[in-house]
Amino acid sequence: MKGYKLMMASLLKYQDENGMWHQLIDDPQSWPETSCTGMFTFAFITGVKNGWLDEATYGPAARRAWLGLIGYIDEKNDIREVCEGTNKKNDRRYYLDRKRITGDMHGQAPVLWSATALIREPDAKASASASK
Repeated sequence: MKGYKLMMASLLKYQDENGMWHQLIDDPQSWPETSCTGMFTFAFITGVKNGWLDEATYGPAARRAWLGLIGYIDEKNDIREVCEGTNKKNDRRYYLDRKRITGDMHGQAPVLWSATALIREPDAKASASASK
């Protein structure tokens, strides 16, 4: 839980004004990327609903993220701006030049996770253990 909260606090610092995170998390000049935004949105919503994250801080961030993310859904219900799979390389240009894919399951799935997190009831057991 300590690691999760530290990661969420770190990610909060890099969320842009439209609710998105970028291809390179700490590089605001890189492009907004939907698969990471979907995953982080899911993590924020789940944390708020289960009482792991402060609602006053993370609730508005989760809402901004969701509203930003759904703006990338096209008329076929496919999510745009999903980064193609990457290996690792010590080269900023390598990441900035990655292909932007529409409808890739690496992006579709986190959108669905986030949607289900929004409608899921909080886990009473998880909430109780978080307050200890």
